[in-house]
Amino acid sequence: MTNQRKASILALSAVFMLSACGSNTAGSPEKAASSGGKIVIKYWTANGGKIEEAKQNLVKKFNESQNRIEVQQANQGNYDDLHAKVQAAFAAGNAPAVSDLEIASTGVFARSGMLVDLTQLAARDEKEIDIKDFNPGLMGNAYVDGKLYGLPFMRSTPILYKNVTMLKDAGLDPAGPKSWSEFEQYARVLKSKGKVPMTLNVDIWYYEALVAQSGGKMLSEDGKKAMFNSPEGVAPVEYWKKMAGEGLLKFVVGNTAGADAGKDWDNQISAFKFGSTAGVSAAIEVAKGNGFEVQTDFMPANKAFGVPTGGCQLVITSKVNEKEKEAAWEFIKFMTSKENTIYQHKYVGYLPNRLSALQSDELQNYYKENPQYKVASDQLKYAVPRPMATGYPEATKFITDAITKAILEPNVKPQDAMNEAAEKANKLLK
Repeated sequence: MTNQRKASILALSAVFMLSACGSNTAGSPEKAASSGGKIVIKYWTANGGKIEEAKQNLVKKFNESQNRIEVQQANQGNYDDLHAKVQAAFAAGNAPAVSDLEIASTGVFARSGMLVDLTQLAARDEKEIDIKDFNPGLMGNAYVDGKLYGLPFMRSTPILYKNVTMLKDAGLDPAGPKSWSEFEQYARVLKSKGKVPMTLNVDIWYYEALVAQSGGKMLSEDGKKAMFNSPEGVAPVEYWKKMAGEGLLKFVVGNTAGADAGKDWDNQISAFKFGSTAGVSAAIEVAKGNGFEVQTDFMPANKAFGVPTGGCQLVITSKVNEKEKEAAWEFIKFMTSKENTIYQHKYVGYLPNRLSALQSDELQNYYKENPQYKVASDQLKYAVPRPMATGYPEATKFITDAITKAILEPNVKPQDAMNEAAEKANKLLK
């Protein structure tokens, strides 16, 4: 899974085991700190580049908008890094008041008692916050066991990025491909022209999408049993293995695989790439700089279209006093407002979380000039939540390892590889 969507793979017990590790050097205790009479709260973030710039700009805007609260922001690396540091800081008693939290880890953090239940705060401020204004397709991972633990912030889905110039040069209609079979047809044409159709890293997010497209589920309804070794879960692995074996997909592995796949697309080595909505702004800049035209589209369908959602929500850690909690809640409401939803969507490409933002004249006019930004919102009608079972973040490593093995080793059957991963995952899930 790419850094922008990685879930922490620490076991739940690590939250408590890390209490002996001492204070985390990235932050300081949240004990009603004050600066000139202000309530000071810490906000820890993940990811860099334009994503981090957007957060910094919004924090600056919030601090300048009032004189009661000061938010101090600190970037902690990717989601894995951030989650591990928050867990360690929580165990040591100095967690940030507010944190980004990758959506698949919401269940782990909430059920371990690390997060404030926001249900009553949202109900109290119903007229101001209006939960119904948040896009329903993004709320599946906001609730754990019927309680609200986070508000959608920088949210995403995987989408298909297309180098239109390469497709036209190959005599292909840039409006496609719309299905797995059509993608294979496009790939054969591109290969015959000496081009790489797509460079792909084995990413749990993309795999979840292809499982949904095949009509399958990753886990059982109660989250205690693996379902990805069903025919619907094996179908994507068989498809990728076939495509890779015929040179229609270039698979890359290793710690830099996601970046390597992106570089191939940036440098016009490959015509297609899967990527987060968060990359729209950067992709447009790359295309302009390298002299090609870019379009975005739904991920191709199998039995149907389908994608998981991704990105993060804003959460409040539970070891805060009442003043800090109220200050953190004010900050979260500000960050997820209609106005700031529009801002971060245009600045980065993340989904507009609020329906009022999506339907605003500002964005509708913006989409006429920049249609690449609208695709992810349209694709949301086919979106499914990511699994939030406590053992799932750790189980994803077994899944990606099995997929990699099945694709790269000729004698390994996809069904056998996924059965083995399911057996390991079930031990965690139970």
